[in-house]
Amino acid sequence: MSTETDTKVTAELREQFGKGFARRLRAAGKIPAVIYGHGADPVHVALPGHQTALLIRRANALLELDVDGTQHLTLVKDVQRDPVRQVIEHIDLLVVRKGEKVQVDVPVTVVGESFAGTIVNQENTTVLLEVEATHIPQHVEVDVEGLEEGAHITAGDLTLPQGASLVVDAETLIVAITVPAAPTADDEAADAASAAAGEEAGADSEAAPAE
Repeated sequence: MSTETDTKVTAELREQFGKGFARRLRAAGKIPAVIYGHGADPVHVALPGHQTALLIRRANALLELDVDGTQHLTLVKDVQRDPVRQVIEHIDLLVVRKGEKVQVDVPVTVVGESFAGTIVNQENTTVLLEVEATHIPQHVEVDVEGLEEGAHITAGDLTLPQGASLVVDAETLIVAITVPAAPTADDEAADAASAAAGEEAGADSEAAPAE
């Protein structure tokens, strides 16, 4: 990913803190954030809510911030959300420089269909890579087309984008191909008991006198 004009965001310096102020900020359609990194003091800012929410839908988004005329190229490192409403409560932004290498978790996308009758179990949905800050891949694809039971794909098997290198252990399991487990005698007995109970309940309801 390279920086584009639509990643430019005008941020406001934030000099007030606390949960109450943060709530008022969010009520006004803004998101509290902090910019940090490269040994500089943290800079607390407020970001435009709607624009920022759209930009950070992409994993490892880069934001080009303008804070009172000062430019900051930043990488979204953490997004804190309300666990119930999923409202964005705060964003951590790491200062990066063009050409600099960063470590990021990149989503793994499964493509293709495994052999008929098998199941694709994705053990890890992301893989930790070291990449250039301004060329972070949106995802890494793993092709399971025609793979049969017992096939495994590890991190070391992945085809990485140019310039990317693996940080996680190469033996880390990404995908395993299995077949559905055959029902056991206990499973069949439980199913039969459940069916019998359902039939008995139905018979009781039919026999119940009308009020």
